Amino acid sequence: MELKVPNYIKTVFIALLIIIIIFFMIVAKTILVPLLVSGYIAMLLTSSCNRLERRKIPRSIAAAICLLLFITVIGGVFFLIYLQVRGFMADLGDGLTEKLNTFVIEANRWCMDTFGFDLGMPRGFEMKKAVEIVQPEEGGTTQLVFSTLNTISNIILLPVFIFFLLIYRDHLAVFVTKVFSKQDNTFLLDKLTSIRKIVHAYILGAGKVMLILAVVNTAVLFALGIKHAIFFGVLAGMLNIIPYLGPSLGAILPFLFALITKDSLFYPMAVVVAFTLIQLLEGAVLTPKITGGNVSLNALVTFLGLLIGGAIWGILGMILIIPTIAIMKKLFELSPDTQPYAYLFGEEDSNWFKKRERKTKKAQALKEKSAEHDEEVKKIMKKGEKN
Repeated sequence: MELKVPNYIKTVFIALLIIIIIFFMIVAKTILVPLLVSGYIAMLLTSSCNRLERRKIPRSIAAAICLLLFITVIGGVFFLIYLQVRGFMADLGDGLTEKLNTFVIEANRWCMDTFGFDLGMPRGFEMKKAVEIVQPEEGGTTQLVFSTLNTISNIILLPVFIFFLLIYRDHLAVFVTKVFSKQDNTFLLDKLTSIRKIVHAYILGAGKVMLILAVVNTAVLFALGIKHAIFFGVLAGMLNIIPYLGPSLGAILPFLFALITKDSLFYPMAVVVAFTLIQLLEGAVLTPKITGGNVSLNALVTFLGLLIGGAIWGILGMILIIPTIAIMKKLFELSPDTQPYAYLFGEEDSNWFKKRERKTKKAQALKEKSAEHDEEVKKIMKKGEKN
């Protein structure tokens, strides 16, 4: 006899599972972050590996080729970013610091005279105070060394994880089919393939949007005569991967830079207006056409996910949390007990109440028709009894 668990008990179990997952994400942060990043990159490279393997290239060699090409491309991108950052820092030390201090002193005086509020920078921007705010007092050289070593070890672990995930991807798929042995293997493999395609399409789509925005932002800043337009344009494009918050962060730096370096307020205001229009264009045209409905998460879940990801994993968590929630949504769709949570994560079905109303009317009509049929049967039976 199969034991039937009440629905409210199932709800409690699923809520506890989500809490356990979040707790595990906090505790195992040092290993989960590089593993998750590696997993998403491996999903991105899987299609390229499959193409090479169809040409009779062994899987290990195909994985190594794809990984080396990916490292080369990413290394080239970071080298270009490094050149732009170096130029910006050189300009920062060549008279820009004095302009920044003058602007901060005037802003501090204006706030004091207008609102009676002191920004705490009467002598300008002091780098020492900024470092003290960011770095706790108890943090010393030893903590800095350990933090640097931890970052280096994570960078080294990334290609190792990616390589092994590419090699053992079929092994992991078979493991999933053995865990869910009651499900049809073909159904499970199709679901795993769809999850990989979702992540692949999301990363590629986000990359295309970032590239287009970087070019457009750079062109706008060049047209306005803002120095270091490539640096600010590329940075704003890259920050766009963080939903809702990224575009605002990307517009702050060029706005402040124009405010400090230009004599007219036209330039910083033009930066704000231009970036706002670009963002509206991105939200209305670029993202729907390029990424489409690959993730299909509603805005509330996305915003909560950003808060949770930022709280437990920082900026990297805000980037990783969106595809992670999309994968969880797909996994919740596998079981009827968890399908309501998949709907909770997804977009709103505006026709649900209309469908329910139509079903109710149809059921009522069938009920009335059945009652009429029963009434006719009773009349026929009564006539037969009289005869």
